[in-house]
Amino acid sequence: MTSRRDLKQFIKLPWKIYSKYPNWVPPLIVDRLKLLDPKKNPFFNHAEMQLYLAERDGEPVGRIGAIIDRNFIDFHQEKVGFFGFFESIDDHETAKALFDSAWSWLEARGMPRMIGPMNPSTNSELGILTDGFQYRPSILMTYNPPYYPTLIGRCGLSKAKDLHCYYLSAEKVVSEKLLRVTDAVRKREKVAIRTVNMKNYEEEIEIVKQLYNRTWVRNWGFVPWTDEEFEHLAHDLKQVLIPELALIAEVDSRPIGFSVSLPDIGKALQKVGNGRLLPFGILKLLWYTRKVESVRIVILGVVPEFQKRGIDGVLYYETWKHASDLGIYAGEAGWVLEDNVMMNRAAVLMNGERYKTYRIYEFQPN
Repeated sequence: MTSRRDLKQFIKLPWKIYSKYPNWVPPLIVDRLKLLDPKKNPFFNHAEMQLYLAERDGEPVGRIGAIIDRNFIDFHQEKVGFFGFFESIDDHETAKALFDSAWSWLEARGMPRMIGPMNPSTNSELGILTDGFQYRPSILMTYNPPYYPTLIGRCGLSKAKDLHCYYLSAEKVVSEKLLRVTDAVRKREKVAIRTVNMKNYEEEIEIVKQLYNRTWVRNWGFVPWTDEEFEHLAHDLKQVLIPELALIAEVDSRPIGFSVSLPDIGKALQKVGNGRLLPFGILKLLWYTRKVESVRIVILGVVPEFQKRGIDGVLYYETWKHASDLGIYAGEAGWVLEDNVMMNRAAVLMNGERYKTYRIYEFQPN
């Protein structure tokens, strides 16, 4: 891909792929342009990417990105490349050509292994949906046709890791067991939960960044946020963040954990439909976001020295208490790594129903 026209075709291809899939949520084109622009996305201060567009008879039929994240390589001390932004018609030849192109680019740059999809990093949207196609994706989660897992498997990629998502409903979340457990944790750990102070947004975001980089450090695929990346993200999230759903856990006034939940605006984005805010899209978006029906617990963490003490359960409970107070009675917890025993256990404690699975794939020639 070399031209602005190619980039626009790359971004617009999903509208062709998903015309038969009513649960797909169209992204905003302006957001996609910013995400893929090395001048506007600080991710590219430590990464490079090559985009590929497959055509048949002059019409786009597939796309993929090959990505090298130097921060990931440095942090994990492992040479590995990413693929991302994969879309394809249900055709093995098309998909194979895309993966071959991405792999050739990565291999030529010394990468012995490829994993993905990362769009474009482990701190972004990622994964291929393998079940739960009957549900609309939550905010900052992906969606794909049911044929993608089979198509990708036929191209020689295999499972690297599964990610779980849980459906939560207010009438099931708050049980006598949860109340008993969280009350005991509060008394034992002397933990207090507060909401983010939007008047001191910059200071609060710095606290959340420090907590994230400490609490997620042992998780598979973790890469520390750079200051520029986190500020970029915080600026974008401020537009949709509900302060009551951004929580910080403290012990003796010291931050030791956090959770951030976002309103699910997918239904509103579906009403906009064409991915454009002008001339009337922004009015539709504002109209349909005036009543939020569900939220997604995007991220939650507790610093290592306070883990396995039940504080994650208190954060879950407080999130749903605040959501209920706002008239929001449903949502999603995820993603959760399949082998993160404590977080999966916490979701089950809240009577969460595991209703979606996302998969990260890998390719490594023998």
